[in-house]
Amino acid sequence: MIPLFFITLLLTSCSTAYYSAMEKVGVHKRDIMVDRVEGARDAQEEAQEEFKSALEQFASVVALKETDLKVAYDKLNAEYLDCEQASEKVSTRIDKVEKVSEDLFEEWEDELELYENRTYRATSKRQLRETKSRYRDLLASMRAAERSMAPVLETFEDNVLFLKHNLNAQAIGSLQAEFDGLEKDIEVLIKRMNEAIKESNAFIAQMEQS
Repeated sequence: MIPLFFITLLLTSCSTAYYSAMEKVGVHKRDIMVDRVEGARDAQEEAQEEFKSALEQFASVVALKETDLKVAYDKLNAEYLDCEQASEKVSTRIDKVEKVSEDLFEEWEDELELYENRTYRATSKRQLRETKSRYRDLLASMRAAERSMAPVLETFEDNVLFLKHNLNAQAIGSLQAEFDGLEKDIEVLIKRMNEAIKESNAFIAQMEQS
C-alpha cells in the first residue's frame, strides 16, 4: 500500500508540472480557475436536463395502464444511469474548481510578500480577500446543488430496482406516491442548480473584469 504522503507528493508534482506547462503558453491559474468554473456550470446545466428528462420518463411510466413493463423499466433505468453519470460529472468538475482555486490563492498569498510597493501590496491583498469571498459563495452554492442530487438519485434507484423486481401492474401503481415526492425533490434540485449557475456566471464576469 502506497503511503498517503507519497500519493499527495505525486499529485502535487503533477499539478505543478501542469501549471508550469500551461504558464509557458500564457495560461495561468486564474485562467484555469475561470475555465473550470465554466466547466462546472456547464455540467450542472447538463445535469438539470438529464434530471428533467428522467422525471418526464418516470411520469410516463406511472401514467401507463397497459404496456410492456420490461420496455418501461429499460427506459427508466437508462434515464437513471444518465442522471447518475451527470451527477458524477458535476462532482468531478466542482472538485477541479476547488483544487485550482486553492492553488491559486496559495500562490497569491505567497506573492504578496514579494511586493516592495506597499500600496500595490495593499491593493492586491484587498483583491485577494474580495475574490476569496466571492469564491466561497460560489463554492457553497455549487456544493448545495451537488448535495441536492443525492436524495433524487436514491429515490430513482429505489424505484428502478422496485420496478425491475416487480414487473407487474401493481408495481406501477405503487410508484405514484414516490413520483409525487420525487417531483418536489427535482424542483428543489433545479432551483439550487439555477442558483449555482447564476453564482458561476457572476463569478466568471467579475474575474474577467478584474
